[in-house]
Amino acid sequence: MILVTGATGAVGREVARLLAAAGPVRILARRPERVTVRGPEVDVVAGEYGDRASLDRALRGIDAVFLVTNSPTEPDDARVAAAAAAAGVRHLVKLSMMAVEEPDADDFITRLQRGNEQAVRESGVPWTFVRPRTFMSNTLSWAKGIASDGVVRALHGRSPVACVDPRDVAAVAVAALTGTGHEGRAYGVSGPVAISAYEQTAQLSEVLGRPLRFEELPPDRAREALLAKYPRPVAEAFLESAERQRAGAKAAVVPTVEELTGRPARPFRTWAADHAESFGAVGRAA
Repeated sequence: MILVTGATGAVGREVARLLAAAGPVRILARRPERVTVRGPEVDVVAGEYGDRASLDRALRGIDAVFLVTNSPTEPDDARVAAAAAAAGVRHLVKLSMMAVEEPDADDFITRLQRGNEQAVRESGVPWTFVRPRTFMSNTLSWAKGIASDGVVRALHGRSPVACVDPRDVAAVAVAALTGTGHEGRAYGVSGPVAISAYEQTAQLSEVLGRPLRFEELPPDRAREALLAKYPRPVAEAFLESAERQRAGAKAAVVPTVEELTGRPARPFRTWAADHAESFGAVGRAA
């Protein structure tokens, strides 16, 4: 039995779906009504990381855990790892980020994830870290601007990033959860090619069948928008990350998806076509 957390997010939801298609899976959710993966093999339990009793209930009889955390202040990785160790869990696969393995990355979020990985290591539970590059699904934040005036606004539009389809990240995680020999390994996960926001806009235009224009977002406006949505340390981390991308730090492509799943990573055009309705149109074939 495998326990999936984060099953209402882009990666966790797909991990749960893939596992449920092959056998029993348990999902831990703070709000079970939001879980969309259902079926006779799916056991959805209510609980949260800060409630040790609910963690213990969710981990009863569990062999492996897929762990997703996102709090900038709570020690959730340490909480789950400690409970998993006490429950006799044999494998913990944690969703992390590729920046943790890059020495020049020192923003708040990267430092936080490094600490989270260390907490998992120190728990004594055999671990695997899945470290994706930027998700292609982050471009869904452009949907409002595309719908209203056909404009994509973003920082550093010409800077490349080897962004990855969350479905491919999930496939790597499932391979680690269900396969052998992945303990003690950390897998960077990227898409098949580095692509800029300007190029993504052009491909979205083709997929949606309508003209789109890219507009460079000035740093002060980007900071203002981020501060309206996130705490200052998180907003500043995103801005630092964008500067690293502009310097080329996120352009490297790694072959992990093909190595662990036997098929190539999906390109951005495929992701865009599959999610065209989220941008207000029915996509063309990739």
